[in-house]
Amino acid sequence: MNPRSLLSEIGTGATDALSLRVSVAILVRVLFEHPISGERMLALERKATRHETETVPVVKVKSQPFGGAIRILDLPALQDILSDFHFDSEQSRSEQDFRIFIRPSDWEAVRAFCLEHLAQHSNSMVESEPARELAEEITGSLGIKLRQDQYIAQAVGTIVEDDPSPTEYIYAAGYPTARIYRIFESRILDSSLAAAMIENSATCSDQHLQDLALQDSRHGGYGKANAVLTLPYRELQASYRGIALEARNRPIWFQGHQLDETVAAVLEHVSVPKYRSL
Repeated sequence: MNPRSLLSEIGTGATDALSLRVSVAILVRVLFEHPISGERMLALERKATRHETETVPVVKVKSQPFGGAIRILDLPALQDILSDFHFDSEQSRSEQDFRIFIRPSDWEAVRAFCLEHLAQHSNSMVESEPARELAEEITGSLGIKLRQDQYIAQAVGTIVEDDPSPTEYIYAAGYPTARIYRIFESRILDSSLAAAMIENSATCSDQHLQDLALQDSRHGGYGKANAVLTLPYRELQASYRGIALEARNRPIWFQGHQLDETVAAVLEHVSVPKYRSL
């Protein structure tokens, strides 16, 4: 069967039976040395997203690791292990993103499938490398086309969130979601790229990002805007280690910025109760 025809036959959205959402993603710990001080820095993707409310639109700004949903490369292989599944939205189906609704009883089979193929350096089942997402998000945040010679990346582990929790993904907000994250570390080799990240972080305020997201929605967009946030890595690690374990399961504030709970997932030597490392 033609792959596009097969894709069009797969539904979208939750049903009474397909009630568990599964999200499989790559998260990248992007590190670089400050060009002047030599201090190790962590670069995060800072995102402003417009949300509808009953009164006025609200734009939330949160920073998270670079990365995103992996792509399903072999739909028939996934269908072979599932009795049925839907994509969580038309957006995910169009990209073949691994954001799907399944029967809760199929979670263990899906988890095993993902863990097997994510661990392979190159496979034909699912996307298992960070290059595409990293390049897209660097371009979206900085307007710079990332080159392969500007960084190196290597896998450093996989974590699983077995206990479902509601998602904030705007196309499936609120649905209980089980998650798998493949963690990579990327080191920026190009000092000019590091300098661009620092400048963007310093000059683009959260308020400016909020204004850009509102402007985007007024011009027919999704109400989004992206930038970079750079933070001192060791200081951030120490901050996380200084808070209660359960508090690491939730977003925190650091240096005036809200950090998504997934930030803790990419930090070395920081344990997070809801994530099981493999």
